[in-house]
Amino acid sequence: MKIHKKKSIAILLILAMLVLLIVRTSSSNAAEVRVNLRSTATFAVLAGTTITNTGTSVINGDTGGDVGLHPGSAFPGRTDVTIAGAVHLTDAVAQQAKVDLVLAYNDAAGRIPTTTFTETDNQLGGKTLTTGVYAFGHATTANLTASSPLILDAQGDPEAVFIFQSSSDLVTASGSEIQLVNGAKFCRIFWQVTSSATLGTNSHFVGHIFALTSIHAQTGATIQGQLLARNGEVTLDSNIITNGLCATVGETATESATLTSSATLASTLATTTAETQTQTQMQTQTETETATTVVKTENSPKTADYADYSNMGMTAAASGVFLAISGMVLYLRRKNS
Repeated sequence: MKIHKKKSIAILLILAMLVLLIVRTSSSNAAEVRVNLRSTATFAVLAGTTITNTGTSVINGDTGGDVGLHPGSAFPGRTDVTIAGAVHLTDAVAQQAKVDLVLAYNDAAGRIPTTTFTETDNQLGGKTLTTGVYAFGHATTANLTASSPLILDAQGDPEAVFIFQSSSDLVTASGSEIQLVNGAKFCRIFWQVTSSATLGTNSHFVGHIFALTSIHAQTGATIQGQLLARNGEVTLDSNIITNGLCATVGETATESATLTSSATLASTLATTTAETQTQTQMQTQTETETATTVVKTENSPKTADYADYSNMGMTAAASGVFLAISGMVLYLRRKNS
């Protein structure tokens, strides 16, 4: 009889360990949440000291073609840049964007890596990566070679997020390329760079760059995303930078409702008359009502949200089962004794 009870206790302990394993697995598979850009979302280029352009460059994007500089004010070569959005040099809009850039930078830097590359495995060219957080070890430069493209595979998940954490520089070779497959979106790709980024001649880069120091786009490089430098400069040379919002209609509407565009913010800061303030309030109310309608009709909860709720439920249920099993073990031990 005692042997039978001991076997029962052993079985219950094994079940308890299985429950804990399920909880850990479900937590590790939770979808990564995208980095919140806040007011930086509308900026294609943002720098700290100067923005320098050589040749003819184009900066555009769906409500994302703004250019900002703070605390610096020098923008040599500006006349040769076609800019779809507004230009903010050392104003309150650029200052707020710089504050929000720090928040986005820290957010990306604080994510827990799912994969860490070393100095012997820091070449991104030829790799196919799925959603996750990819870190480069201490003082390791993130390199993108031109021999083969870096392929980012969303595996059919439109919410897939890719975050890269470079502990040193980000360097892409001339002619290098990033390809998006199976639903991957440029607006869900983030590069946090501890030093500076250099994008090679005629290379094609995808994603949002948060650089602590500077960003250099060499001749003919094209960028689908953002060049955001916290403390240094951004240099351009006959580049095309396209910063559009995510293609998902519901998501775009949500961002428009929660983020203040730089143009609206600049208008608010510059306006002092009651008439203009009233017009702004009426316009904001109309835009909010429109965005709310779109969100209600077209936007559903994100996959990441479902994953979070699911993991919370699984964790709670598993905890309950574990406590029940633990109680049964204690009961059997006392009865057996």
